[in-house]
This record gives sequence, structure tokens and C-alpha cells, in this order.
Amino acid sequence: MKTFYLSPANIVQPLFKNGSSIFKRKPIILLDRATRWRKVAKLVNLSLPAQMRLEWIIFYFSYGKENASATARHFNIAPKTFYQWLNQFIQSKERIEELESRSRKPRHVRQWQVSLLEQSRIINLRKKYLHYGKRKLKVLYQKEFNQNISDWKIQRVINRFNLYPEPARKDKILLKRKRNKLNPKKRIQELKKQNIPWFLFKLDGITIYSNNLKRYILTAVDYAGKFGFARMYSNKSATSARDFLFRLKFAVNQPIVNIQTDNGSEFQGVFGKALRDFDIAHYFSRPYTPKDNAEVERFNQTLEYEWLNDGNFTADCRRFNEQLTDWLMEYNFVRPHQTLDYLTPIEYIKKYQTELVKKETNLLPMCPAWTCY
Repeated sequence: MKTFYLSPANIVQPLFKNGSSIFKRKPIILLDRATRWRKVAKLVNLSLPAQMRLEWIIFYFSYGKENASATARHFNIAPKTFYQWLNQFIQSKERIEELESRSRKPRHVRQWQVSLLEQSRIINLRKKYLHYGKRKLKVLYQKEFNQNISDWKIQRVINRFNLYPEPARKDKILLKRKRNKLNPKKRIQELKKQNIPWFLFKLDGITIYSNNLKRYILTAVDYAGKFGFARMYSNKSATSARDFLFRLKFAVNQPIVNIQTDNGSEFQGVFGKALRDFDIAHYFSRPYTPKDNAEVERFNQTLEYEWLNDGNFTADCRRFNEQLTDWLMEYNFVRPHQTLDYLTPIEYIKKYQTELVKKETNLLPMCPAWTCY
């Protein structure tokens, strides 16, 4: 048998050597790894987080000299995070798409566990007793159909078919809860109270109905010294609350550190902006918990029993506030307080205030009715 030896094919030189360039092949220039990866990332429209992860890997193979710790320090990330994406990229044989974030949705999710029969029965019961809650409907369901059912299933059906007496009100409540969750309020329990005058003022209000008219008295009490202040307004708004705050600061003439209010809308908006301008921390009482604001509630009761119920009310705000100022003078300068060891608020402040508040206080002029001019 004759053996033939074939030389390898010439794929670099052109096939024709007579100077013709018609069939001359252009040399293939390979891009470097970093440029090639970036070009592919642009073609597949890689997201910004994935592009950043790609830059980690490029730095690792170039300037990082395959040092994972140095790469993690350079980009201020955890080494464990970098190793996770690097191994995922290498194991996929450098597939750029593997740098994209994967969905974190669980593979097995809870399915609807209410049968059609249960669902129809719950809907009929809810429509018949629209104002009953899920626990009451559970008892009626068990009595009528002689079967056990969880109140969780009843609530799920109510939510799914929006079986509420006032759906718009329900949506409003849910929106309010969502806003409160995004912007949580500072509750008064978070504040460490100090027995120092002007450290904490508690604000509240009294609503008075008279001859188809509404009048609103805003009140404030100092937590430590029990100094009281009040003023009546014709409307209940944030503007009125802001005006009350300005007058309170003028009356006290001392830096107020904290203010506590309830969750009313009048203590929002421009009132909150004024608090921020004065650098006063705003704390809120818990809903439906009047004991969080006990001092000002007691002041409101004193104002009603010792002055309003004696026939001193008038719908004229200007005249009412003039008479109220006289009573505030008596409350703060004359009336002994049991909680202050039978001292007046002004006497207590002068006796027990710290060196910071021992300066002469210039209070808002509140002349009693018996003063001679």
C-alpha cells in the first residue's frame, strides 16, 4: 500500500498569488475579553445592576489580578456577594444573561382554599348581615350549615368580592394605613419624659355646639409645671392650630422642646411645618387612648367645670378670648394645684426650674378682671 502525505491547507495566504485582491481574505481581529463582554451586554440590553456586576468581573480579571478580596474592597461589596456572581458567571460558560437578577417569587404559593359552596354561602350570609364581622358570621355559618369554617376564609371572601357597607370608606382607610406605614408617626411612648418646665407641651381641643354653631377651643398644658393656655377659634383647621402655636410660644417665651397632640387633621399640614421651623419634635398619642394625653384632658375638664359651666360662654370669639385670658391668669397665678403640692404653676416653675429656665419669664400679658388701671 502506497502512503500519501498531504500538507496542511493554507488558510492564511490568499489562494491567488498573481497580485489580484478580489478574493483576498481580511484578517480576523479578536476583541479583548472586556470589550467583547461589554458589546454583548449592549446587544442583549443588560440592566444597570447586571452591568455593574459585569464591571466587577472585568475588574477582577484585569486590574484586580484575579484577587476577589481586592475586587470586593474596591467596589465596597461583600466578598460572599462577589463570589456568588463570579461562580454563577463562570459555571454558565460566560453567559452575560446570567448576571441578571432572578425572581424571588416562591415556587409554591398558597392557593385559594375556599370551595365554591363555601364561597357562595359566605357571600349570601354577608349580604344578609352586611354589618356583621367575620367572627359573628362564623357563628351564624356554623349554626345554619352545621359545618366548621375559619374566620380567615370568611375574611378572604369579603376582601375578594369587596363586600363592605361603604367600599369607598374602606378604600380610604386602607390608603390611610398605607400612608402611615410609609411615614410612621412618632408615638409619645418613644419619648423619655423629663420633669423640666417647657420640655413637653400637650395639646388638645374642646368642641362646643351652640345654636347651630360650632366653636373650637384649643388647649395646651405643660407636662411638668402644669402651665395652661387656651384660645377659641371659629374653625378647626391647621391654620388655627398654627396660630395657637405662635401664641403659645409668645406666652411661654422659652424654647419648647417637644409637643404632643392627638391624630387630628388640624395638627398636620402647616402646623407640622411650623413645628419643623421652630425645631420642635412632634409626638402623637395612640389612637383611642386618652390616657396618653391625661394632663391636657384634666385641664379641659377643669376649664369646663370651673369656668365654662358658670355661664361664661359666648359665640363671639374675640369677647370669649378676653374673658378666657382672665381665667388663665387665675389658673396659672392663683389656683393651687394638688399635683404641684398645692403650688401655682408659676410658683412651681420659679421654685423647681433648672438653671437653664431660671431666667425671668416674660409671659403674655394676661391681666385679671380685678386689676385696677
